[in-house]
Amino acid sequence: MAQVLEFKLPDLGEGLTEAEIVRWLVEVGDVVAVDQPVVEVETAKALVDVPCPYGGVVTARFGEEGTELPVGAPLITVAVGASADAAPAEDTGARTEGSGNVLVGYGTSEAPARRRRVRRPAAPMVANGRPAVPEPVEGPVPVISPLVRKLARENGLDLRELTGSGPEGLILRADVEYALRAATAQGRTASQPTATPAVTPAPEPTPTPTDRTGLVAGGIRTPLKGIRGAVADKLSRSRREIPDATCWVDADATELMRARAAMNAAGGPKISLLALLARICTAALARHPELNSTVDMAAREVVQLDQVHIGFAAQTERGLVVPVVRDAHARDAESLTAEFARLTEAARTGTLTPGELTGGTFTLNNYGVFGVDGSTPIINHPEAAMLGVGRIVPKPWVHEGELAVRQVVQLSLTFDHRVCDGGTAGGFLRYVADCVEQPAVLLRTL
Repeated sequence: MAQVLEFKLPDLGEGLTEAEIVRWLVEVGDVVAVDQPVVEVETAKALVDVPCPYGGVVTARFGEEGTELPVGAPLITVAVGASADAAPAEDTGARTEGSGNVLVGYGTSEAPARRRRVRRPAAPMVANGRPAVPEPVEGPVPVISPLVRKLARENGLDLRELTGSGPEGLILRADVEYALRAATAQGRTASQPTATPAVTPAPEPTPTPTDRTGLVAGGIRTPLKGIRGAVADKLSRSRREIPDATCWVDADATELMRARAAMNAAGGPKISLLALLARICTAALARHPELNSTVDMAAREVVQLDQVHIGFAAQTERGLVVPVVRDAHARDAESLTAEFARLTEAARTGTLTPGELTGGTFTLNNYGVFGVDGSTPIINHPEAAMLGVGRIVPKPWVHEGELAVRQVVQLSLTFDHRVCDGGTAGGFLRYVADCVEQPAVLLRTL
């Protein structure tokens, strides 16, 4: 007799705690092989195909397309060909071998045994699909969150009937939500508390248009989830925790544009303007390393970082993402150009991995592509600074004592005032402006 194994949404790493089901790749009754992708999910950072560590027949799927699931929630159950007479893996200490490859970079063979519980068909099942305990639970119910208790109470669900998936059997919100989904799928609802009489809800008032706009009050509501939710959370945290300040300067970028044109006319791979700006930033950070830092408030320390990993803001159809160029300080302009191009294409197609979207130490924001001159961007927490670059446009400029039309750009530096004072920030920005105006200044750092 086959064993039915439950495969849960794995730990996606990089601080990600939930994912949205975009597309199921298998149907109930399909035969799957070890490591075969079974579902495509969208995290706050990327689209990911999730492979199953078991081979067998899919017996159930949990969640419709568009459903958001927390890490640890069941995805599918698979009937594998192990004998039912054999002792269960949890009873003997043995484990069903997985592939060790749930997601690229995250293994299954070392995952705790509780992530691969064996369903015992002979045991009575409760609403959340886990084996029922043989006798009622004595003592307090193992639940901490008052939100979990409220959710169960409002839906008439007895928490004593659930088996928690948290540490030491702790009942989590995911357990309650799973139980309610399971009850709905079986065509029944959880029993309502007998002490609460049925109350017919009063009809909601008809919304009236506002006086000024003529629109229905409330307007359009868009859930803050996925990448939009991640951006909202990160920007809100940055504003709460980082005392930021911004300084800016106009610079004559004529010589930088001429230098780039000369480099590209010499043959070989083309050099992008973003790569030249990144090269200038790494040189500036070498002179002012305070801005390549992060703040550890628990230890009350400023942590100055050894490597420079430059993030760059990229607007995509899915929203704003910030891919990261690793070890930018060790790359030349040609290598930076190639890496920027690769990450930009991955951002456009939605194939960036979580590792390519995290770990930045400094961000370069070229908002000039939107046709604007200046901005005071929000720092990408937990970094300490961001350089903003506006559009490069012809403007009147005093050059060598005479009025001339030059290619002018506005540069802005937003920085965490905890890591340095205005003098350091001003010195960094002035050096960047000098390199933009006179690219030969960079030769001192080569």
